[in-house]
Amino acid sequence: MGGGVFSLNNGEQKVALVNHEKAQKEIEDALGRHEAVDEVIGKIGAKGYARGHVKIVMNMAEEKKFLDGDILVTGMTRPEFVPLMKKAAAIITDEGGITCHAAIISRELKKPCIIGTKNASKVLHDGDLVEVDAEQGVVRIVKKA
Repeated sequence: MGGGVFSLNNGEQKVALVNHEKAQKEIEDALGRHEAVDEVIGKIGAKGYARGHVKIVMNMAEEKKFLDGDILVTGMTRPEFVPLMKKAAAIITDEGGITCHAAIISRELKKPCIIGTKNASKVLHDGDLVEVDAEQGVVRIVKKA
């Protein structure tokens, strides 16, 4: 038995007839619920290894919650993020390539950095304990908050 699902895909609307399991996955993906995920994969922006607690900072209005040694998770960094990047044990971004701001500054600061994950800010949550393996491009969730 099929059902209908409505979702947005890169700004495009789509409606599809799907089975229940596929509909549930589409809904969870659209809402950003990835409870079963225990790692995030991206490109290596700067090599290294770090372990710490996630702090998701999408804009600088959230900077006060960020402490020394936290793992910075954001959509992408901009120049105003540099003070947080200096405090961070590692940087993880949803967007970006090898020449993006996060990758360049991370290499200058000698901080592990994984870029272009597409979903780190949705999969990871504030307070999650993670290992950032920027030798392999993997963020492993050690303990969920």
